[in-house]
Amino acid sequence: MDRQHVVDLGEFGDAFRRDPHPVYERLREQGPVHRVRLPGADENYETWLIVGYEEARAALADPRLAKDGSKIGAAFLDEEMIGKNLLATDPPQHTRLRGLVTRAFTMRRVELLRPRIQQITDDLLDEMMPRGHADLIDALAFPLPITVICELLGVPDMDRAEFRKLSTEVVAPTNGNTEYEAIIRLGEYLTELIEDKRSAGPTDDLLSDLIRTTAEDGDRLSPQELRGMAFLLLIAGHETTVNLIGNGVLALLTHPDQLAALRADMSLLGGAVEEMLRYDGPVQSATFRYAAEPLEIAGTAIEQGEHVVVGLTAAQRDGDRYGDPHRFDIRRDTRGHLAFGHGIHYCLGAPLARLEGRTAIGSLLERAPGLALDGSPGEWLPGLLMRGMRSLPVRW
Repeated sequence: MDRQHVVDLGEFGDAFRRDPHPVYERLREQGPVHRVRLPGADENYETWLIVGYEEARAALADPRLAKDGSKIGAAFLDEEMIGKNLLATDPPQHTRLRGLVTRAFTMRRVELLRPRIQQITDDLLDEMMPRGHADLIDALAFPLPITVICELLGVPDMDRAEFRKLSTEVVAPTNGNTEYEAIIRLGEYLTELIEDKRSAGPTDDLLSDLIRTTAEDGDRLSPQELRGMAFLLLIAGHETTVNLIGNGVLALLTHPDQLAALRADMSLLGGAVEEMLRYDGPVQSATFRYAAEPLEIAGTAIEQGEHVVVGLTAAQRDGDRYGDPHRFDIRRDTRGHLAFGHGIHYCLGAPLARLEGRTAIGSLLERAPGLALDGSPGEWLPGLLMRGMRSLPVRW
């Protein structure tokens, strides 16, 4: 790809925010790697965007593309104010952190949550159903995962509306000032929370386990690492699932044949959720990677120190990987989709997100036989990180 040719994604305006797929399709026709300017970014800031499936999958597992920005002199607000987490570290630091977290965040722990996730879902639907209409994001897609992750981590019943505002500003900032304020406030909150848990004595929540977790060699998470991990688990643990439920239900309601097929055979639910993840997954692009050394991707030279963005949403619609990629098909073979990433940074919370998505969508369809859109979806989130709506009006 010609280094001089820069695609300004901001020039596509709100149409790109609502539906980026036509733009990604045109880019893929020209090649799998492009020099771009991100929406809302400084006009002098450019990065590389990968839009092809094979190239994206390879990049996600390429050790030459570092996640730790300090290796090339880059620093980000959340790392400075909150601390390093799994998304901002490379081996051996990443290996150590993931090993310590995996000791506490086990598959067994997720499976034990199944009855509680069903109960929370049922309670939310009990409240929602008599009304006959609702904003699905406010009524179900947001409160379910935030309640689950807060209970899992042992976070008290904070002001959920305030937390939602802060969290959304971190992953889809309105501007630099609001992002800065949100990160500062979340950092302060998490510092107090961790100190409270240290002094309160042992409890059975995940954050307390992380405080106590010790490896065979006596290694433990430092206070800063604990804060970074809590930040990642709290935000990534609910923002992505909000979008999985919202985007997934929207896909069903705009494809009545697929909705009818699923209603006729609910054993298709697991595959349907995987197709939702492929078709319009909750994360539009993976977080930044940095060229730790010069490399080539599909014949494009990437210089040491340059930033690379792996387009997950773009890669999932690559026709070379998935036939008829713009068709939503709940019976499709979705194996290899990249909604949860790939390689050593594969999403630690994928089993929990899948469980919540299946529970929420399956229960909703059982309880609301006449489910339909009740107007247009609300504003889509800004930025290139998350893919989701602020509201989704439905009726039944």
